[in-house]
Amino acid sequence: MRDSYDVVIIGGAVIGSAVAYFLTANPDFDGSVLIVERDNTFSQASTSLSAASIRNQYSNPINVQISQFGSEFIRDFGDTMQVDGEKPDLNFHESGYLFVAATAEQEQILRENHAVQAGLGADVVLWDADQVTAAFPYINAHDLRVASYGQSGEGWFSNTGLMNGFRKKARAQGADYILDEVTEICRDGDHITGVKLASGQAVSCGIVVNATGPRAAKTAAMAGLEIPVEPRKRTLFVFDCANSPEGSARVNNGRLPFLIDSSGTFCRPEGKYFLTGTVPEDDPVVDWDDFEPRHEEFDRIWMNLAARSEAFEAIKLVNYWAGHYAFNTLDHNVIAGPHSEVRNFIFANGFSGHGLQQSPAVGRGIAEWIIYGGFRSLDLSPIGYDRIVRGEPFLEKSVI
Repeated sequence: MRDSYDVVIIGGAVIGSAVAYFLTANPDFDGSVLIVERDNTFSQASTSLSAASIRNQYSNPINVQISQFGSEFIRDFGDTMQVDGEKPDLNFHESGYLFVAATAEQEQILRENHAVQAGLGADVVLWDADQVTAAFPYINAHDLRVASYGQSGEGWFSNTGLMNGFRKKARAQGADYILDEVTEICRDGDHITGVKLASGQAVSCGIVVNATGPRAAKTAAMAGLEIPVEPRKRTLFVFDCANSPEGSARVNNGRLPFLIDSSGTFCRPEGKYFLTGTVPEDDPVVDWDDFEPRHEEFDRIWMNLAARSEAFEAIKLVNYWAGHYAFNTLDHNVIAGPHSEVRNFIFANGFSGHGLQQSPAVGRGIAEWIIYGGFRSLDLSPIGYDRIVRGEPFLEKSVI
């Protein structure tokens, strides 16, 4: 470790490591990169505690394109990230998302979203209730007005595999990782000059990237800056099913989808079990260290699942945990790019539950901005910090 770096990335989970990978992989970048991570176990990282999935079914074209690149990147991850002949396997289950709509408002949203997705070439189809029943007989479709199904490019994969693949490859390409904590960000007017660490070391730098997940606002405050991101708790449950519908699907080689129910409850296979969660009825900001699961949510989840399928009437809870969304209170969308005035302070924050799946495209975009002074592969400027200053939300209808 040296005392000066071109780029210091605060946060070494999937976002920070994606930025580090794309920087060090780019032949036009010959600078030095330091990633500072406060907890190398990642036991409380949003990356590790997520539902580990990706979808193309968004309402905003940029979000669709971000995920389309993510799907391609995940498919090729083993070849791209191999180090010394070892290829990481993300075990990508490309089984699709199935959104179901039971109200006129939900139907309108799915139809409007589908028009955007189809216009960008996403492999998503709209089904009526009979088509849902034909494809997934275990689903009770009597109340459904329409459903939206991703035939490819969607599913779930290894969350820690993605993170560790980025980390290992970035390190192999020359990035330095250190277990420490940034306690101060040094600023001179409209310019960041360096950081100070809990270990007592001072590191000067040309650019700082904020990749600290739910702690993003705390990190920005060290530089005298503000960002509307706060930790919100999400509880996930894993259950066994007495009469599992596994193998009953009549599409996609008999694989079950990631079901997004009209009630807000979601469910997908997790090995021989199932993983589930729901949109909380009450969603307050929580303390950064509050990871106590909301056990009471499981009763509501069970009721919603049983109503959607008889297969889920007899289930047994086998595991549970709580993680944090890095929740953007303005519009639930990522903030990617430089601060409006302090241009060498870069945000990669506020993913609001989508960080894992959006890490490849946003990591690539942040690296491009650092190297070229602008986005090249995909213009991420509409989700930049300037909209925060203007107070103009970048709206997304399909938020889970």
